[in-house]
Amino acid sequence: MDRRKFIRDSLMVTAGAVAAGTLPSCSGELGRIAARTSGSTASEGTLELEWEDFTAQMKYTFNISGSSRDSTPIVLTRLHWCGFTGYGEASMPPYLGENHASVNAFLQKVRDEVLPRFRDAFLLEDILAATDALAEGNCAAKASVDIALHDLLGKVMGQPWWRIWGFDPDDTPWTCYTIGYDASDDIVRRKTSEAAWSRFLKVKLGQSDAEDRRMIRLIREVCPDTPIYVDANQGWKDRVYAAEMCCWLAENGVVMVEQPMPKADLEGNGYVNSKSPVPVVADESCQRLADIPRLQGAFRGVNIKLMKCTGMHEAREMVTLARSLGMDTMIGCMTETSVAISAAAQLAPKMRWADLDGNILIANDCFSGMKLDEGRIMLDLLPGIGVKPL
Repeated sequence: MDRRKFIRDSLMVTAGAVAAGTLPSCSGELGRIAARTSGSTASEGTLELEWEDFTAQMKYTFNISGSSRDSTPIVLTRLHWCGFTGYGEASMPPYLGENHASVNAFLQKVRDEVLPRFRDAFLLEDILAATDALAEGNCAAKASVDIALHDLLGKVMGQPWWRIWGFDPDDTPWTCYTIGYDASDDIVRRKTSEAAWSRFLKVKLGQSDAEDRRMIRLIREVCPDTPIYVDANQGWKDRVYAAEMCCWLAENGVVMVEQPMPKADLEGNGYVNSKSPVPVVADESCQRLADIPRLQGAFRGVNIKLMKCTGMHEAREMVTLARSLGMDTMIGCMTETSVAISAAAQLAPKMRWADLDGNILIANDCFSGMKLDEGRIMLDLLPGIGVKPL
């Protein structure tokens, strides 16, 4: 069945239920749509976009191979249509090359050049294609539009996206909890103790050999048996060393390694993957859908992040393509509010691994959304992406 027709039909069913009084009326406009048509082609209204700058404050200084920060710039978006509002987010860690000014400028172009061309929010693919075509890059800015549009449409239909996509909420994995590099033994132990609730830990390595081994040993003092994911963030430059390190890590309870070598070195990453006893997963090497075919063989899996791939729509396509090529999938995040985390969580049932702790790592989350049960991602029936402003 054509996806756009399915979504349209869902709208008409929802609208009919509102008019009949079987669902609470969220919008007078939706009721008027149902009352005036039977088989109308679409509801129409003005798509209105607004946004505001926000800065996420880290609970701890976030240290990874090659960078360190205490905060992350974010832009929060709101998309309005026919009485409904969808929330979106652009989170911009340094390596994405975006900032408040660039996202503001891009969103202004979306508001001026894209949205006036559309009166039907259900033309999702066309709206997102037009947004993507505005300029190269700007992936986080594009994601903020994509997430807001998905949230809005889910609210119109009265359903969460995991259900619209036909996913089973019982298939969600446990998220890991990330422990960034720190030179202080006491801080590493404290971070690990605070993460004792998590069934999986993720450790940022890619420093010197001595420092990487120190991090693992300190974590093992506090959590001797918890499975560990390692993210080297391209920090290892020698393929033989990286492969040997993967073997040592496996002996110490590490079950997966992300991005051991520089992103452009597919031959080096492929060598490590061929020698590693644990799966090697692409992060920086995997940005968008077009990257996946060339990664086959170099990695056993891909880490999909909404801020890298322009949002939920392309992330869904990446899952389908990766799985068709026999690659495992991971849903990841930046340091984000519950808006982007909850959007990513809609895809969780199709993932082998999850790293959706970005909202836990910040001290000033301004939304409520996805919940965890001892680290297990829990999906509820709140419509759209399931978030509410605090």
